[in-house]
Amino acid sequence: KMNCCGLLTAQKEPVPLKSVEVELEVRDHVATVVSTLNYENKEDKPLEAVFVFPLPGDAAVCHFSATIGQTQIVAEVKEKQEAHEEYDDALSSGQQAFLLEESEQSPDIFSLSVGSLPPGESASIRLEYVTELAVQADDGLRFCLPAVLNPRYQPQGSEGASVQVTSVPASLVPYSLSFSARVSSPRPVSKVESNCSLDPLQYLNPDVFCDLQVKLAAGHKFDRDVELLIYYKDAHQPIAVVEAGQASAKPGTLMGDPVVMLSLYPEFPQAVMSSVASCGEFVFLLDRSGSMDSPMDHSKRQESRIGSARDTLLLLLKSLPMGCYFNIYSFGSRFQHIFPKSVEYSQKTMEESLKKVEEMGADLGGTEILEPLKHIYSQSCIPNQPRQLFVFTDGEVENTKEVISLVKKNSGSHRCFSFGIGEGASSALINGLAKEGGGHAQFITGTDRMQPKVMQSLRFALQPAVVDISVTWDLPKGVSVTVLSPPITALFQGQRSLIYAQLTGESSKAAESCVMVKYSLAGHPSQNQLHFSLKPAEDTGLTVHRLAARTLIRSLEMEEREQRGEQDKGVKKKVVECSVQSGVSSVFTAFIAVNKGDSEAVQGPLVRRNVPTPSECFFKKLSAGNAQVAVPKQTPRDPLLQLVSLQKASGCWVLDSALAAALGKTCEEVENTKPSAVSDLWATILALIWLHGFKVDAQDEWQLLAMKAVSWLRAQNASCVTECVEAGNALLGCNVQKDVMGL
Repeated sequence: KMNCCGLLTAQKEPVPLKSVEVELEVRDHVATVVSTLNYENKEDKPLEAVFVFPLPGDAAVCHFSATIGQTQIVAEVKEKQEAHEEYDDALSSGQQAFLLEESEQSPDIFSLSVGSLPPGESASIRLEYVTELAVQADDGLRFCLPAVLNPRYQPQGSEGASVQVTSVPASLVPYSLSFSARVSSPRPVSKVESNCSLDPLQYLNPDVFCDLQVKLAAGHKFDRDVELLIYYKDAHQPIAVVEAGQASAKPGTLMGDPVVMLSLYPEFPQAVMSSVASCGEFVFLLDRSGSMDSPMDHSKRQESRIGSARDTLLLLLKSLPMGCYFNIYSFGSRFQHIFPKSVEYSQKTMEESLKKVEEMGADLGGTEILEPLKHIYSQSCIPNQPRQLFVFTDGEVENTKEVISLVKKNSGSHRCFSFGIGEGASSALINGLAKEGGGHAQFITGTDRMQPKVMQSLRFALQPAVVDISVTWDLPKGVSVTVLSPPITALFQGQRSLIYAQLTGESSKAAESCVMVKYSLAGHPSQNQLHFSLKPAEDTGLTVHRLAARTLIRSLEMEEREQRGEQDKGVKKKVVECSVQSGVSSVFTAFIAVNKGDSEAVQGPLVRRNVPTPSECFFKKLSAGNAQVAVPKQTPRDPLLQLVSLQKASGCWVLDSALAAALGKTCEEVENTKPSAVSDLWATILALIWLHGFKVDAQDEWQLLAMKAVSWLRAQNASCVTECVEAGNALLGCNVQKDVMGL
């Protein structure tokens, strides 16, 4: 079905999209995005165009309208079948019509049918969506406007190849982008950053540092993601934001009642965190499809995604605690594993797997992630070794929902940590895996280094689990609460959870309410009491309501999928009802807009045109049959990775010529300055001094393996540590104190 005429036409004839304008309204952790797309039919015949629109995976479309010439039409949400019939009727009678719907397979692709555009006519489409902002490792909130949609890979024999995404080099994309954001929050903003150049920040209200405007500098082309990072002060304070209902909606309904959003982003006491568990079964699942060969960012200078993943696996394997279990799977059109089942971590198993990792290329064809997951889940768990799954992919799978359902089904027996690599990683897939698997999602784009983000997730995986999470509401008489979010099953240091709840009824007396959040971590109970107003300010928009509706719709959709085949139509009906009332789209509904102006039948045949989304390069997916075995090129290793690769599973280093070379010294220099200590002890202290002395900026990456080395040193109970530290500092020209290293 994928023919390449769309691409050829795009180079020979103008694409009808002219420009895109985006306005972002941020409220604390959530945002509304308003975008306007301007089109023009430059051909001499009427045109039916389809635009495939990439959205963040946890976004909800909530408004869609179109202006053609002088006429404005506003879309309504209708049941999908009904919307399609209305669209077809309108086109055949020569009326302009627009249709916007979610793709069945992946909720982050919307296809937009622009309908019949007369020759020479312009059309402008306004699309609004709401989204939760992702939390980064450094507490920043990330907003990303997805520009690149990598060609989605279609597993053999599955339906849904009708969504066609054509890609062209950025230089040929004839449309432009303007972007501005307004940030407001109950907490002050400390800074705003972006991967694109910004105009200077404007403070809209000089007295408060939390109402400001951000603008993208002119001249941006759609050649990369537009990323905005917002940093708040007091980022870990839990907060309740209440939003007034819609005046026109009736009380007692989701849109008519006030909705409260709780944001939880806990910070745990250091004492508890340092008692890091030394057990677990760690399963690493690595994407080796053809697109993993592409560079990490657009500069082409960087190493490939697969190369970066190999380096990351080295750090992960060196950082695992003794006594744990592990295995490594890799997948493409088929999958492989290093061991038939997870093995105990030792020097022997670590070396064996690192050898195999070094030979891994992006040579397994397509992206079929379901089968390896089924294989992993089919193995029984090891007693007292909680299973932790790490999934690395550049996210081009078609059966996203099926994959996420499988992870959800197994969420009781493991935690899933996901990593989206590169600009085209599907946020629906990456966020869904982590959310349903009680883990954490990370996105690695542009010039991001994969290693610090992955090591942060390993620290999460090693954290003791938070248990007995409860949320209790204390409301005045006459007011009741309906919690719309699924119960929280996992909480990590550095992970944010949002809870939405509808407040129904009125209290004659109290205008204030409170909610108590409790949980227990490693035997330490914790509780937070949050107060909020039952009479919030009017007219602050409906971002929170729409995200609450999206949360409810997503839970119901999942329920419906699990019941499929049973005769219960009730859940689907509930989804359609909630979707129509809130204006938030779902799998079973679509936005339809028809201009019912007095139109004559359209002259001439309709031409269908697919609008390209830009991408820097496109990869021919190798089919499994003709995949060439790629031998990774040996590039000179980064000095940090060089030193790390020499560490033993137990945490120590041994004194040999390779270590001397990694430290930039000769064998004699290292031998001759050695105090009368055991060689391994001296070698390990030298390695630690070198890490602290020369690589302190990359501490995120080596912190865990250094802690392991320190534990090994402590266990040696040697008396000459102080002497070795002094001699090591002298040899390496450093001045690293013993306590800094944790000795």
